[in-house]
Amino acid sequence: MLSRLYDFMPGLSALIGYERKWLADDVRAALSVAAVALPVAIAYAQLTGVNPAVGLYSCVLPMMVYALFGTSKQLIVGPDAATCAVIASVVTPLAAGDSYKHWHLVIIMTAMTGFWCVVASRFKLGVLADFLSKPILMGLLNGVAITIIVGQFSKVFGFTFDERYLVERLLGIPTYLSQTHTPTLLMALFTALSYFAIKRLKPAWPASMIAITIGAILVWYFHLEQLEIKTIGIVDGGLPYFHVPDFDIGVVRELVIPALNLAIVSFVSMMLTARSFAAKNSYDIDADKEFMALGVANLASALSQGFAVSGADSRTAVNDANGGKTQLVSIIAAAIIAVVAIFLTAPLEFIPKAALGVVLIIASTHLIDLKAVWKLRLKDKHAFHLTLATLLSVLFIGVIPGITLAVLLGLFQFIQTVMRPTDHILGVDAKGIVRSLDLSGKAKAVDGIFIYRFNSPLTYFNASYFKRRLLEQYARQKDDIQCVIIDAVPCFTHFDLSVMAMLSDLNTIFRKRGVRLELAGRKRQLFAWFEKAEIKSGSEGIFIHSDLYLALRINQSKNQPPPEQT
Repeated sequence: MLSRLYDFMPGLSALIGYERKWLADDVRAALSVAAVALPVAIAYAQLTGVNPAVGLYSCVLPMMVYALFGTSKQLIVGPDAATCAVIASVVTPLAAGDSYKHWHLVIIMTAMTGFWCVVASRFKLGVLADFLSKPILMGLLNGVAITIIVGQFSKVFGFTFDERYLVERLLGIPTYLSQTHTPTLLMALFTALSYFAIKRLKPAWPASMIAITIGAILVWYFHLEQLEIKTIGIVDGGLPYFHVPDFDIGVVRELVIPALNLAIVSFVSMMLTARSFAAKNSYDIDADKEFMALGVANLASALSQGFAVSGADSRTAVNDANGGKTQLVSIIAAAIIAVVAIFLTAPLEFIPKAALGVVLIIASTHLIDLKAVWKLRLKDKHAFHLTLATLLSVLFIGVIPGITLAVLLGLFQFIQTVMRPTDHILGVDAKGIVRSLDLSGKAKAVDGIFIYRFNSPLTYFNASYFKRRLLEQYARQKDDIQCVIIDAVPCFTHFDLSVMAMLSDLNTIFRKRGVRLELAGRKRQLFAWFEKAEIKSGSEGIFIHSDLYLALRINQSKNQPPPEQT
């Protein structure tokens, strides 16, 4: 019973077996994580379009829940720039300026995201961590980061964008700059200078938190609100109260697909962070359980009136850099944030929106890596085109359509790999080892025998391509080919009637040419499949051998001339 509980809640076993010697490191790491998470949570709440306290709520319960359900010892979950940008882009037009409706739609979308993650975990879809390739995710994150940065210009310069999309906003920048509010811009510049000065002089200190605190103190002490410097205003702290959100089923229907997209992107992004720190600290994580942990964390966030969370790479890096050993770091950091959210929200109302805009811009710049995108052009042009297509789609058609396109690109990339894989003609080297024929000349073709390998599982949608490629490659060979051998191991992985019909057609074609068609590998499976598809094997049909080497020996013995009579 206890082992089943540990399997369901992996973090619980780590906490029960906790060693006292880890406590000092975990407490130090938790303090650092909380110091970084507090200003970021408030800034991301502004980005999402909800009360700053909601950003704090989005840290507390999700972090505690992940500590129990997650398999990563270092990962910190919480508000994430890309996640918040996605939610805002979906919910803002649906809310139509109604802040109460906006908040409720955020909660509903968060709950839907958690639901999709839990469903994916139950169906063992942790493999989706590999679904969005790194190039696609690079393009997505770069596009989201640029979108966030441009969006924060309004807070930094003190104007309000009328346009919704990035391109229109960029075209209107010259006009908007003429509306710059000088005191707001000066506050933003002061925050940026404070941040970079702290980073330079005291790199270990929480620069974002200190810079924002200094800005808030200046607003409070000098009454800078009289200069029309906008602050986040009154923060309704205290314990979050649960209530069922009001919703219109028609509006909620609009959130289903965006929530699914958000679940996939959040999970893939989280897994990249979790796997990198797991590899660094020499342990493994379970992708399916991570999907469950992310889902439960998002459901917990919705339950506590928060918004969607994901793996936070910056806070995870802070945790690891400060020597965090276990999931207890998340619990302690969450407790610190909870104290602020319940008892210490009054001072938060003096935080300037310009300062939060600067923090978001700085955080978003860490997501931008255009240099790496450009390097892909030299390393892998196909990957570069995927990255560029995703980046441009996010910039020109919006975050949600960009994410949808990224998911489709990942799917098309996989289908293309399966439908149009590489193939090889095989030969034998001087030691008798089967290997590909290439320009190195290490292997030579076997007289009278054509050996073909197709590097993808055969199924109904690539069977015709397999047949065409095999016949094309065969047509380039000499006229003395007596036998065609197909390496069955990489391509015959499952039963497919279309594939069986294609094999029967190939056998008919080669028999008319006086050529034997043979398969090497997966002998038992192929016999069973042939019987099911009513295809003849052996001398009356297609020959099947246990492996390539046996097929070669048998055919070479057939091709040897009989000994001379003495």
